[in-house]
Amino acid sequence: MWFLQEGMTLGQALVVIFALLLTIFIVLPIHEWAHGFLAYKLGDNTAKNSGRLTLNPLKHIDPLGASALLLFKFGWARPVPVNPRNFKRPKLGMALTALAGPLSNLIVALIALLLATIAYAFGGNILNLMGEEESNFFVMPFFGFIYFMFLIYNVNLGLAVFNLIPLPPLDGSKILEAFLPDKFLNKYYQYEGYISIIVFALLFTGMLSSPVAFFEKIIHNITMAPLTHLFQFLGKG
Repeated sequence: MWFLQEGMTLGQALVVIFALLLTIFIVLPIHEWAHGFLAYKLGDNTAKNSGRLTLNPLKHIDPLGASALLLFKFGWARPVPVNPRNFKRPKLGMALTALAGPLSNLIVALIALLLATIAYAFGGNILNLMGEEESNFFVMPFFGFIYFMFLIYNVNLGLAVFNLIPLPPLDGSKILEAFLPDKFLNKYYQYEGYISIIVFALLFTGMLSSPVAFFEKIIHNITMAPLTHLFQFLGKG
């Protein structure tokens, strides 16, 4: 499994497993709820009428998608049903609804990174003021929290980038549809099933990891710039 690395302590392994379970039971449901909520706001009641406009993980968990997250870092939940015919502008409504899921992952990632940055800045100042015995008692849970937040950040950043890939069945394909002329959509739908099989094959062989990591790094560099300034500011406090 990708998260079990050589030299990892039992404590680190438990923190990683807890972060992944939190992602499966909380973050993935948030992703699907975001789809349904925005669709509802745009005029489609399908998710609400089917009982999917909820954060209850039992309504959203997909065993295969959860297993893929544990095995390959990228996973999914049961897709929330959406009927684009209920939107005033079907293509735009579907694109915005699709975008809501990865955006929710990105928001969770940024919150986790912000909390880790604040904790590291304030925690460093607190440790400097403590005696050796007190700091030894504080340091393990303190760094455990930061490690946990960085894991949440990393996993959610990966999920956001992964879902934005413009290939079916990922959210990015629904966004792409909004920009395709109608004459190309029929061809697109004709091969959608075959493309989905190829995407899953690439996922399970690990061939998607490198391109996803490339775009993760770009977003990471963008988000880290302002947080570096925040860290420097808090560190002086």
